[in-house]
Amino acid sequence: MLALRLLMAALVAAGTTVPVVAAAQQDVAGQLDYAYFKTSVQPIFTAKRPGLVRCIQCHMQATGSRLLLQSFAAGATSWDDEQSRKNFETVARLVSPGNPAASRLLMHPLAQAAGGDPFHAGGKHWDSQDAPEWRILAAWVRGQTATGASR
Repeated sequence: MLALRLLMAALVAAGTTVPVVAAAQQDVAGQLDYAYFKTSVQPIFTAKRPGLVRCIQCHMQATGSRLLLQSFAAGATSWDDEQSRKNFETVARLVSPGNPAASRLLMHPLAQAAGGDPFHAGGKHWDSQDAPEWRILAAWVRGQTATGASR
């Protein structure tokens, strides 16, 4: 972590932080399919789960989480395309393309017994990596596209 902070400080001093960070984010987002995200991944955030709150209950508010989804427009119950694109960029930063097990988006709400992180304030949404929603997210991270092809 210290090495990362020193690198970031050096980049700031050199005036290159924004291009480097933007390029890294673009590279990750460029490996993921936006259409699959919008039609298959994004609905997971609004899904009701027995005994748990929906992802949007916490992740559409500034709670300190790295996953901050766009708020719905007044009277809306879903995101428009501009909001979906912003959500895509945010969520893409929480995955390691090609590697679901290294992707915070998948591991944080996964039960620890199934390989997930020790704690998620919103509860553990999936008991297994075979859970349908987990598999949808994993497919996206592995390069699944809306057309059914893999990148």
